Amino acid sequence: MNLHQFRFVQEAVRRNLNLTETARALHTSQPGVSKAIIELEEELGVEIFARHGKRLKRVTEPGEHVLKSIELIMREVGNLRRIGEQYSAQDSGTLSIATTHSQARYVLPQSIARLREAFPKVNVSLHQGSPDQVARMVLDEVAEIGIATESLNQYDDLVTLPCYEWQHMLVMPLSHPLASKEHITLEDLALEPLITYHPSFSGRTKVDQAFAAKHLHPRIALEAIDADVIKTYVRLGLGVGIVAEMAVKEDGSNSDLIAIPAGALFGINIARVAFKRSAYLRNFVYKFAELLSDKLNRDLIAKAMTGRLNDDEV
Repeated sequence: MNLHQFRFVQEAVRRNLNLTETARALHTSQPGVSKAIIELEEELGVEIFARHGKRLKRVTEPGEHVLKSIELIMREVGNLRRIGEQYSAQDSGTLSIATTHSQARYVLPQSIARLREAFPKVNVSLHQGSPDQVARMVLDEVAEIGIATESLNQYDDLVTLPCYEWQHMLVMPLSHPLASKEHITLEDLALEPLITYHPSFSGRTKVDQAFAAKHLHPRIALEAIDADVIKTYVRLGLGVGIVAEMAVKEDGSNSDLIAIPAGALFGINIARVAFKRSAYLRNFVYKFAELLSDKLNRDLIAKAMTGRLNDDEV
């Protein structure tokens, strides 16, 4: 048996058992993929896949166990490569980051700039997506680190740690009637058209839960994944915006709007960092995590990666 066979089996599962797509993804021929899988099955003495003719139909019960072993083997092969990269060029390489738009736009720039100062030979590859896509990119090893508020702690194969807390802000023109109100309630907001995030982004779930808890039905006039887009439509008078606090900078760019903290209404959100369980992390990955938050350090992350972190240390 060999690594090529393991890759073919793993990729076939990723491609929904379509051997043509598997061959295309691995830049080889479909007959070659089929032959390699059959040879592996013969060597193991079990069928990994049930077939109908030449087509793969499903993964067999012994095949499920084989896949788990292949996953462990390929993960360690990836770790070996990273160890080689680490010790052959300790201060260079590529840091791949998966994150949401809000994190990429408002949170990461300073940390990335400081990382480049510390490791000028390190290139940064930034991948943006929904929280679920961020999790998948880390699991698929497209990225070494993921940053998002939702979803990350729902995957058993990810190690996640809290990075920082944030709250939502209400954003409206200075002339808006609510702008002068001392205490804005959910009932007040339920009467207004609202402009906020798509349900899978930037803590929108907590916003919906807060209204639901009071049996209120807010009027969502517009949904977006970009806080700058939300603020643009707020300026046009389409409604009251609900954005993440990091999207409201005190740099004069929002001087025509008022931003009101809404943590008391919607609660506090926790942004998290994620790593693939048992992955080998290079020095600059640890450094970047430390630059993201003073809650993170190399020892804490290393303990979490090996399952030795106590609950009171998080």
